[in-house]
Amino acid sequence: MKFIAKAFLPFSLFVVTLHASGDRLNVLFIVSEDNGPEIGCYGAPVQTPNFDKLAREGTLFRNAYVAQAGCSQSRAAFLTGLYPHQNGQIGLATWKYAMFSEKIPNVVKTLGKAGYRTGNIGKLHVNPEKAFPFDFKAIPSANFSRKGMSAYAENAGKFIRSSKRPFYLQVNYPDAHRPFIKSVDGLPAKPLTGREVDALPFMGINHPELRQQSADYYNCMMRLDSYVGELLRVLRESGKAKNTVVVYIGDHGADVMRGKRTSYEGGVRIPMIIRWPGGKSGQDRRELVSTLDLFPTFCEIAGVEAPRSLVGRSLKPLVEGKSPKWRDYLFTEFHLHSNHNPWPQRTVRDDRYKLIFNPLAGKVNPGYAFTMGKKFFNAPEDELLAVASKEVKEAYQLMKKPPRYELYDLRADPYEFRNLADDPVHAKTRGRLIRKLEDWQEQTGDAL
Repeated sequence: MKFIAKAFLPFSLFVVTLHASGDRLNVLFIVSEDNGPEIGCYGAPVQTPNFDKLAREGTLFRNAYVAQAGCSQSRAAFLTGLYPHQNGQIGLATWKYAMFSEKIPNVVKTLGKAGYRTGNIGKLHVNPEKAFPFDFKAIPSANFSRKGMSAYAENAGKFIRSSKRPFYLQVNYPDAHRPFIKSVDGLPAKPLTGREVDALPFMGINHPELRQQSADYYNCMMRLDSYVGELLRVLRESGKAKNTVVVYIGDHGADVMRGKRTSYEGGVRIPMIIRWPGGKSGQDRRELVSTLDLFPTFCEIAGVEAPRSLVGRSLKPLVEGKSPKWRDYLFTEFHLHSNHNPWPQRTVRDDRYKLIFNPLAGKVNPGYAFTMGKKFFNAPEDELLAVASKEVKEAYQLMKKPPRYELYDLRADPYEFRNLADDPVHAKTRGRLIRKLEDWQEQTGDAL
């Protein structure tokens, strides 16, 4: 199968800080791993004072999405402004998947040519790495064991203070990737237990094991909040906070059922916060935004012309509190994660409805067994589903062997348990979304 790259598309969650003068701004781009919007300011039952403060000082995006719910795929997408089917990074770098070409324009090259110092702390996880010529690199490992976590902020401080030139610094934290470690270096100070929380709601199963896993996932999020607070303190003490754009996103949703490695909301919807000095504070925006919007936003911050092929849009007017005409439809996709779970999908959503296209309809999705197996859960599938409602059980059977189309009303059914694709009442909505999806596939050179 041949994939053709035609356009550059940007989507993301980030925090931006604008300076009132005409000086070029710095960019501090914070990326966490394997987490959706399970943060206090999004309504999750966790204590995240630093994220909450950042949202009060800036803009929180309710409907922010990644291009694909996989680490390498998501990161390549926001760095190139292209969907995975356009840049070629359709699977994990760990499995030797790579972009089509190192010559594809990306954020690092573009800002570097504009005179920015570029730095990366934490894993990059995109192939080929030489396509991203950072001036500074530190802690290149995934660090899922969470060793030496204070070094992230320490290295950031060294880079930030090392020159007066404007900078782009990307800091990649390992939380909340599996394993869901309850406590690291005394963080969080008071870990949650499964007796104190319900399981993540988009799983639809409130089994004791899932409650404990959810509690430890939340512990990862509270610990992440502490690390981000320390990073922001380092920025503040450098004297450069007032002219630095801070960007925070999660690279995709949690590694649990109906999360990571799926096209469901639990996989593709992420937190995005933008703090932009000079921008409007305390905003809660509901526009459909994506990490593909980051590249053009960074270009505007740097005062450089964005590649003409980018289809994303700068988020600056939204951060400033304006009400420009925005996109009516947002698209995501899936190909595979590793060689264990190839399962192509394409999705489109508007302000209410979401359509998922399954080209391999009628086949068993290998990702189902991969996620439901012993690798992640001690309790067998039958035991987990035994405590689920009839509606949720049917949703899992549909996930295991999907039909050609799935259609969900995200207002009435935000966790996508009721497929409306065959409901004649929604036939016009289904037809409209299919046409929009096919138009997008044509426009972006999608081989499917």
